[in-house]
Amino acid sequence: MNQSPATAGTISTLPYERLAALGITLPASPPPIANFVTHVQEGNMLYLSGQGPREADGFMHVGKVGAEVDVEAAYRHARVTGINLLSVMHEALGDLSRVKRVVKLLGMVNAVPDFLDHPAVINGCSDLLIDVFGEEVGPHARSAVGFGSLPGNITVEIEAIVALRD
Repeated sequence: MNQSPATAGTISTLPYERLAALGITLPASPPPIANFVTHVQEGNMLYLSGQGPREADGFMHVGKVGAEVDVEAAYRHARVTGINLLSVMHEALGDLSRVKRVVKLLGMVNAVPDFLDHPAVINGCSDLLIDVFGEEVGPHARSAVGFGSLPGNITVEIEAIVALRD
């Protein structure tokens, strides 16, 4: 059985080495789409605005989960969203090693009314954060909920709260 970089004994605990092991290069963080900032730091807490499933080339994943988008595709979209959250963290902090703990995620899924598997979708982001930060820093509290629509018809939007090292 393959181990994820978060659990493999030979993989470094440094977030950037784990990203490299996963084959992920952080893109520039997406700019805000309205009148807000991508993050706010207050004391040792970093509050990240909602990010969507925007690829590095600007392509945005759209559609209704449970209709034209299946759970597996939406999981991948949540993973892309997690990469965007990591990009914001990197730009805000200068070093992902400053993350003491991923505290909370709010995952929103653009779903049809009878869709029931929101947690499986948002696991795309949660699994990524645990792979990048490890079992001590990555596990977090979370809500995964369905919405009738999201901006631009994106499939998922996720926001995060992160505790920082002093």
